[in-house]
Amino acid sequence: MQATLKSRIRFDGVGLHSGRPVRMVISPASAGYGIWFKRTDILFGDAMVPARWDAVERSPLCTRIRNGAGVEVSTIEHVMAALAGCGIHNALIEIDGPEVPILDGSAAPFVDAILSRGIQTLDRPVMALKVEKTVTVETASGWARLAPADTLSMSFHIDFEDEAIGTQEKHLILSNGTFVRELCDSRTFCRKSDVDTMHAHGLALGGTYENAVVVDGAAVLSPGGLRHRDEPVRHKMLDALGDLALAGAPILGHYTGYRAGHSMTNLLLHALFTTPGAVRFVEVEGLDAARLPGVGVMRYDMPAVA
Repeated sequence: MQATLKSRIRFDGVGLHSGRPVRMVISPASAGYGIWFKRTDILFGDAMVPARWDAVERSPLCTRIRNGAGVEVSTIEHVMAALAGCGIHNALIEIDGPEVPILDGSAAPFVDAILSRGIQTLDRPVMALKVEKTVTVETASGWARLAPADTLSMSFHIDFEDEAIGTQEKHLILSNGTFVRELCDSRTFCRKSDVDTMHAHGLALGGTYENAVVVDGAAVLSPGGLRHRDEPVRHKMLDALGDLALAGAPILGHYTGYRAGHSMTNLLLHALFTTPGAVRFVEVEGLDAARLPGVGVMRYDMPAVA
């Protein structure tokens, strides 16, 4: 069955790129509503922005969505991953600025709050997107693919010059609480040289060593080091789940990312929906429903660091 939150949840923080304070409230929504953002600081015109693949304004640094009136919300990937990973299909996200708070740089604060408040089952079956035909997109830097599978699974490969990251690969079947147990606490990461460049261009003004893993060669500069030996590739998978959630329904298929990022995953969704016969809606029930992300997840599934 579809699900929503049991009660409203408020988050206060700062935007990663703007560094400005932001308040966000996630509220329950009825069956079939989907996920929508509402800019509460927009007093006139259309303040509603759909969390949907065809509303994405592609950016290499984050996922940004925009409505027809030009109203934007950016850095939505972590909260979208949290909702998808907890099996939430319907919610209204009210925010008083253009950027989701970065919090600790992972999805763990969102997941912990959702599971603490509880999840409400709704009286309507889940409609999933079943991948029927393999689709692939490529750029100069890497590629991404969706292939048929019985449930959502993911393989990811990253390759960085910095020894602290290096080459990392991971494969996961994202059934039940796998996202919560394995991925949700993995933080965004960057190289110190990239941080210096972004600061020089007025970006990442809200970034700190506390809400991102910052590396410099072989050194991890963030206090406490890594939460997982392979935290960077885990975070890439977290981002990919959040970006895939913009499909508007759970995906039954295998995602592979090779040096992929936000823009490439969105290109992949465009390819999925524009390739004849590549995907179809199916009503999920029984064993198939039990394999969806978030089904049966409990707060004790949260990693200890969260």
